[in-house]
Amino acid sequence: MNFLNEVTARYPDAISFAPGRPYDGFFDVEDIFGHLRRYIDHLAGEGATPARIRDALFQYGPSAGMIRGLVADALRRDEGIEAAPESIVVTLGCQEAMFLVLRALFAGPDDVLLVSTPCYVGITGAARLLGIEVVPVEEGPEGLPPHALEVAIKAQTASGRRVRAVYVIPDHSNPSGVTMPLAARRELLDLAAREGVLILEDSPYRLVSPGPQEPTLKSLDRRRTVIHLGSFSKTVLPGARVGFVVADQEVVDAGGRTGPLAAQLAKIKSMVTVNTPALSQAVVAGALLAGGGGVTELNRDTSAYYGNAMRTTLRELGRRFPAAARDRLGVAWNEPDGGFFLALQVPFRADNACLARSAERFGVIWTPMSYFYPDGGGEHTIRLSTSYLSDAEIAEGVARLSRFVESERSGEEGTPTS
Repeated sequence: MNFLNEVTARYPDAISFAPGRPYDGFFDVEDIFGHLRRYIDHLAGEGATPARIRDALFQYGPSAGMIRGLVADALRRDEGIEAAPESIVVTLGCQEAMFLVLRALFAGPDDVLLVSTPCYVGITGAARLLGIEVVPVEEGPEGLPPHALEVAIKAQTASGRRVRAVYVIPDHSNPSGVTMPLAARRELLDLAAREGVLILEDSPYRLVSPGPQEPTLKSLDRRRTVIHLGSFSKTVLPGARVGFVVADQEVVDAGGRTGPLAAQLAKIKSMVTVNTPALSQAVVAGALLAGGGGVTELNRDTSAYYGNAMRTTLRELGRRFPAAARDRLGVAWNEPDGGFFLALQVPFRADNACLARSAERFGVIWTPMSYFYPDGGGEHTIRLSTSYLSDAEIAEGVARLSRFVESERSGEEGTPTS
């Protein structure tokens, strides 16, 4: 990721399909003050004194978070997830949620984390920091295949290892953009319960994607098999760095007391980041209140925008790479119906050197998919992010990309962009 940042800084005029970030056009600085005021009024309306409100905003807060009730309400409204506030921990983005869960679940050298591959680098990076072995399972066109996961679990068990959890992004996955169908979700839940494996569900793109979505794994979960990792970075604002984890699994602590796994995560968090900043939580809480208790209404326009950006990208790819050109060049791509990302297969090795040529001579930046393969792979695939660009930028970017692909395929140097 540092390399991508360097390339972007070196070629500021290039059109970048690399950043998986929300579109800036929906942010208004004044909204921050409005959200903060709304949450203050909410606390006052619940009977909080001025001194109590001052402490809530200025002092250290509870490690588990001060807006857990509002998060629980939002999950019920937006996702159909029934979660008690005490089963939730408010975190510093989803990245901390991943770290806390991995630290709590993985106790010995024989504990293994399964991930779909290609895989979001945040989870594999956190696992490696904690010394956790990561075993990839090849993703299919409809996400992580339950039968392939079952084979992997049995293979690890036979070798004396214990699969503690499997990480999956079931909706509009990062990096590939694929979505798991409902039947496969149910099959995955049954398999996890049967094998005694927890599912780490990370699904940040559902509520910024157009149209009806498949139900979350957590909303289908009746056996507390799923730990749901969440974030308000895509749905509210990334600068707040507010995420959460729903961990309602019953565990026994060192004192023999039974309670939700979330309580253990909060204890770990108290030794890592102490608490999630109160002001960040307050701004997110105000946004939730502005949305009637959830983020669905807040994201009507953003979902439409991102859906249009994805459709525009797919249309431009079809225009610049018609069927005859695709056959000649060996180019193909998938067609996600939401999210930020899609995968483009190319007939050459799409590595860092190739990316540098693309940026320097053709003015277009993308992400090598090989970054997302824990054990190698993806050398002939690139990730395109559609979320951060206008229609005009997408059209010009795909035109530049097509010229770059033609140049790489023919072995020519190409002509620098003006």
